[in-house]
Amino acid sequence: MPTLLNFDGFKFFFYANDHPPAHVHVLKGDGWAKIDLECLKVVGSSLKPAELKKAVDTVALHQEEFMEKWHEWFSR
Repeated sequence: MPTLLNFDGFKFFFYANDHPPAHVHVLKGDGWAKIDLECLKVVGSSLKPAELKKAVDTVALHQEEFMEKWHEWFSR
Protein backbone atom coordinates (compact mmCIF):
# COMPACT_ATOMS: atom_id res chain seq x y z
CA MET A 1 0.00 0.00 0.00
CA PRO A 2 2.06 2.97 -1.24
CA THR A 3 1.53 5.95 1.05
CA LEU A 4 1.53 9.28 -0.75
CA LEU A 5 1.17 11.65 2.19
CA ASN A 6 0.51 11.71 5.94
CA PHE A 7 -0.85 15.12 6.88
CA ASP A 8 -2.85 16.46 9.81
CA GLY A 9 -4.19 13.04 10.77
CA PHE A 10 -5.01 12.07 7.17
CA LYS A 11 -3.33 9.24 5.27
CA PHE A 12 -3.41 9.47 1.45
CA PHE A 13 -2.54 6.26 -0.39
CA PHE A 14 -3.41 3.78 -3.10
CA TYR A 15 -3.36 0.00 -3.00
CA ALA A 16 -0.44 -1.79 -4.67
CA ASN A 17 -2.88 -3.83 -6.77
CA ASP A 18 -5.34 -0.97 -7.40
CA HIS A 19 -7.16 -0.38 -10.68
CA PRO A 20 -7.90 2.51 -13.04
CA PRO A 21 -9.08 5.16 -13.13
CA ALA A 22 -6.37 6.86 -11.09
CA HIS A 23 -7.66 7.59 -7.61
CA VAL A 24 -6.48 8.03 -4.05
CA HIS A 25 -7.80 6.56 -0.82
CA VAL A 26 -7.90 8.70 2.32
CA LEU A 27 -8.13 7.59 5.93
CA LYS A 28 -8.70 9.72 9.01
CA GLY A 29 -9.66 8.03 12.24
CA ASP A 30 -12.54 5.68 11.45
CA GLY A 31 -13.45 7.64 8.30
CA TRP A 32 -12.44 7.05 4.70
CA ALA A 33 -12.81 8.55 1.26
CA LYS A 34 -11.97 7.64 -2.32
CA ILE A 35 -11.18 10.55 -4.64
CA ASP A 36 -10.69 10.43 -8.43
CA LEU A 37 -7.35 12.04 -9.29
CA GLU A 38 -8.41 13.28 -12.73
CA CYS A 39 -11.47 15.33 -11.77
CA LEU A 40 -11.28 15.33 -7.94
CA LYS A 41 -14.71 13.69 -7.77
CA VAL A 42 -15.49 11.99 -4.47
CA VAL A 43 -16.30 8.38 -5.34
CA GLY A 44 -17.34 7.50 -1.79
CA SER A 45 -16.79 8.74 1.73
CA SER A 46 -17.65 8.33 5.38
CA LEU A 47 -15.66 11.42 6.42
CA LYS A 48 -17.39 14.34 8.13
CA PRO A 49 -18.09 17.20 5.67
CA ALA A 50 -15.26 19.41 6.99
CA GLU A 51 -12.81 16.49 6.86
CA LEU A 52 -13.88 15.62 3.33
CA LYS A 53 -13.39 19.21 2.20
CA LYS A 54 -9.89 19.22 3.71
CA ALA A 55 -9.11 15.88 2.05
CA VAL A 56 -10.27 17.08 -1.38
CA ASP A 57 -8.39 20.37 -0.97
CA THR A 58 -5.24 18.44 -0.04
CA VAL A 59 -5.59 16.12 -3.03
CA ALA A 60 -6.10 19.16 -5.28
CA LEU A 61 -2.93 20.73 -3.90
CA HIS A 62 -0.93 17.53 -4.56
CA GLN A 63 -2.85 16.32 -7.63
CA GLU A 64 0.06 16.45 -10.07
CA GLU A 65 2.44 14.72 -7.65
CA PHE A 66 -0.12 12.00 -6.81
CA MET A 67 -0.81 11.40 -10.52
CA GLU A 68 2.91 11.06 -11.21
CA LYS A 69 3.27 8.54 -8.39
CA TRP A 70 0.21 6.60 -9.62
CA HIS A 71 1.64 6.36 -13.16
CA GLU A 72 5.13 5.48 -11.89
CA TRP A 73 3.77 2.68 -9.72
CA PHE A 74 1.41 1.13 -12.26
CA SER A 75 3.74 1.38 -15.26
CA ARG A 76 6.39 -0.78 -13.57
